[in-house]
Order: sequence, then C-alpha cells, then structure tokens
Amino acid sequence: MQYEPIKRLLGRFLSGPSFMRKALYWLMDLLLLRTWHVKKALKRINRELNRPANILDAGSGLGQYSYRMCRMNKNWTVNGVDIDSEQVDDCKRFFKKTRLEERTTFKTADLETFKDHDAFDLILSVDVMEHIRGDEKVFNNFSESLKKNGYLLISTPSDKGGSDAHAADDVSFIDEHVRNGYSIEEITGKLSKAGFRSIEAHYTYGKPGNISWRLIMKYPVKMLNVSYIFFVLLPFYYLIVLPVSIVLNFIDLRFTNKTGTGLLVTARK
Repeated sequence: MQYEPIKRLLGRFLSGPSFMRKALYWLMDLLLLRTWHVKKALKRINRELNRPANILDAGSGLGQYSYRMCRMNKNWTVNGVDIDSEQVDDCKRFFKKTRLEERTTFKTADLETFKDHDAFDLILSVDVMEHIRGDEKVFNNFSESLKKNGYLLISTPSDKGGSDAHAADDVSFIDEHVRNGYSIEEITGKLSKAGFRSIEAHYTYGKPGNISWRLIMKYPVKMLNVSYIFFVLLPFYYLIVLPVSIVLNFIDLRFTNKTGTGLLVTARK
C-alpha cells in the first residue's frame, strides 16, 4: 500500500489557510498513537531541557512535530530536515504564516549524509528509520550532530508485527518501508555502536494500540488506495471508530506493553 502519496495529497489540500494545517495537526495528535507516546517522552525531556536549545526534527514531513516542539518550549529552535523537497517548501510556507519562522528552519537533506557537528541538544526521528537502508550511517550522523549529553528520541516499528508484517518473509503493509521493524536488541546495539549511552527502548502499539492502528490507519489507507473517493466517507467512518480508538490509545499509553508493533527509543550522547 502507498502511504506517502496520501500524506502529500493531504499536505497540498491543507496548505492554504494556516488554521487548516493546525486542524490537521490536531487531528493527527488525536488519532495517531505514536504521537501520544512521543508527546509523553517530549514532556519528560522538556523538564530536563527547559532552556534555550537547538532541536533537529530528522524527517520532519508535514511539520507536525516541529510545530509541537515550538509550542512546547519557546526557548527551543527547531531545525527540520526531510528528503522530500515539496514537503520542506510546504513547511516553510506554513511556519512563515504562523510567525514561527524566527525559531524554525527547514531544508532538504538526506539523513544518510546530513550531519552538523556538535549542533543539537535533541534529535527527534519519528517513523523515519524504517524508510532508510543505511541506518547505521544515520545513527553515526546523529551521534556526531548531538552535543555532549544531548538527547535522541526515536519512534519506529518493531519486529513484533511492525509494518503489519508478522513473519520474516512478510511484506510491509507500507510499500515505502525498507525494513519491517527493529528488535530491541538490534536498535540498542546499533545505537551503542554509534556512541550512545543510557539507551532505553520500550514497546508501543501493544494489543490495544494495534487494534486502534487498524481502525485509524490500516483500513482507511487501504480504502484510499482503492480510490480517493473514500475521502468523502472518512468523516463518517471516524465518527464511529474515534471514541473506541481514543480509549484503546489511552490504555496503550498508560500500561507497559510486554510486546508491541512499535518501539520508542531514548538515548543520550
């Protein structure tokens, strides 16, 4: 299934008045469980990094997390990089409209080659590493780009059914993924090799979260890959499933998952 064209279409559709983009961010914050987990982790980091800081949004996409971090801490400067120049230009336009351009920059870059020595206090990478084959290059670049004691926060699929692949020979639900997911041992080992310490990884999208993901993401994306006419039906669909998904997301966030299809990883330089 193709996910990126749908994201790009949404971005173009909502690239007009800034209130439309803000509404999209609000909706994504509500629907997407990974945002719930990332938001919780960012709040914890914000308490420890509550000072002027330089942030890298590595794979900034539609700019959802860049916007959140700007709003979370007025002392933070956020630098978004993404390989998609169309999305980078779109973010520049939106952040200019919201008068946040003085605290944000966006540029087109490949994370396999991008590095900025000793530049950042925090690097955030959400649902990016599953798209990149040269992950160890990226982890090394992250390590070089972080300041000493800087933070790294990664959200990515796990090998326990991430990308909706449940066996070694399964194909990812999302065609753009180059790997189905990481084991905790694999990603912690690669980060340690790149020079990170205090590495913590825990599962997200346990049983409740996985059901929510199917309702909120998998089934709608499958419908939209058949025809974009289903965009007309989505508001009615979400009116039905949204209350159920919110409860499932809350359960997934509040309780420790023994296993799950997602991973949230934090580390220090």
